[in-house]
Amino acid sequence: MRLRPGFTVPARELPSVTGPAVPVPDPGRLVHLQFRRFAGCPVCNLHLRSVVARHAEIEAAGVREVVVFHSPAGELAEHVAGLPFAVVADPGRRLYAEFGVESAVRALLDPRAWATIARAVARSLREIARGRERGPAARPHGGRFGLPADFLIDPDGRVVACRYGEHVYDQWPVEEVLALAAAWRSQADEGARGH
Repeated sequence: MRLRPGFTVPARELPSVTGPAVPVPDPGRLVHLQFRRFAGCPVCNLHLRSVVARHAEIEAAGVREVVVFHSPAGELAEHVAGLPFAVVADPGRRLYAEFGVESAVRALLDPRAWATIARAVARSLREIARGRERGPAARPHGGRFGLPADFLIDPDGRVVACRYGEHVYDQWPVEEVLALAAAWRSQADEGARGH
């Protein structure tokens, strides 16, 4: 079942492979909960590089990044060491099921994704050849057909906005996360003034 804005997610602490457990929702800020694919996924790496490059802006906007992969923690840890945000391993896909995040062949077969897939694979091959990255497993845990999804969750656990990807690179760019956070903050400020 896909979630919609207004749905309230139950509070929990998610174990992170990059640091301490992370609360979702976070009582002090918005959470951008991203569902990615598998450890070492070239397309996921391309997207996460854009998030890392603008992480200070994202934090300044009052947003905590939490990224979920369907790989086991041991496999994931070597690919995400050094990322400045929480990365969660969900090899049993429990969170994926709870949030309605799916897998489908269209993840890779949608022509809108092909140029990005080629760019991401070329970038990853260069980084692997230079010894800066490890390649993904030949048969990634959970398969190669995962679809991305994004959720913005307020401190009360309410889903403010969400996006279910139609193909492998169909997710919110950083600009959209920042715009959604600003719109939420504006509404929250307006609501506070109204009371």
